[in-house]
Amino acid sequence: MSRNRSRTGVEKEVKHADPPVNHLVENSQESGFSFVIPTEFVDLPSRGEFYPTGHPLCGAEHIEIKQMTAKEEDILTSRSLVKKGLAIDRLVNSIIVNKAIDPSTLLVGDRNAILVACRVSGYGNLYTTKVNCPACSTTQKYEFDLNLASLKGPQEHIEEESDTEYDIATNDDGTFDITLPQSKLVVTTRLLNGADERRIGAQMENDRKRKNERTISRQLATMIAAVNGNDTAEAIDYVANNLPSMDSIYLRNAYKYVAPNVDLTQHFSCEVCDHEQDMEVPLNAEFFWPNL
Repeated sequence: MSRNRSRTGVEKEVKHADPPVNHLVENSQESGFSFVIPTEFVDLPSRGEFYPTGHPLCGAEHIEIKQMTAKEEDILTSRSLVKKGLAIDRLVNSIIVNKAIDPSTLLVGDRNAILVACRVSGYGNLYTTKVNCPACSTTQKYEFDLNLASLKGPQEHIEEESDTEYDIATNDDGTFDITLPQSKLVVTTRLLNGADERRIGAQMENDRKRKNERTISRQLATMIAAVNGNDTAEAIDYVANNLPSMDSIYLRNAYKYVAPNVDLTQHFSCEVCDHEQDMEVPLNAEFFWPNL
């Protein structure tokens, strides 16, 4: 259960259909053409919490983005950028109106909200992709409505114990102390940003080439800031590689509980076996390239 410094989840509907709130005008004196590009404000799951003082998004509940153009499509189809893992960062940087914001410093949940809003404004809210039925394993096309996504915001402070199964306490510096059930270690975790995701991706690619994949331990080593107050790299790496499986699963689920993000869970019904369950919308290559 959470202690009195922990938080309970707050969800609200994602707003993607608001009318343009501002316009960017791009023109070329050489060509004589000008285009009015609509912009919109996207609600941030973090509501501006967990950003350091001085960051452009510290305390900000919204971020302004412009709609996609052919320029952004060029970014998404650049083999060089995709290979280097830079396409998404370049896309986000291109559509953010405030150029003082470094996309690599965006919290993962906030960046996901921007990407969903960008996809909706660029290609519409209906997203058709291939999914595998968990029951019969049949691959089929399924349509998801991105307008049904909701925000899982930062957890609200409470004065009494909540009914959550996780033992979590929030710290003043934006980190979380999570007490693990088996080892009883107190693990301090931090929220991951775009730079962390890119670093994990690069490390995993190197591991794959060396045939020594460490997906879970890489993730743990990045999200852990300290263990029992020890923040040395040696201590963090040791725990990340030797944590009992029960504690590892608990820690990752507790992190998912506290991290602000976009909830893309929707109902799935198999057309073959009629199996039904809630399923997270898969964000694969088709996300930005629907069959229009």
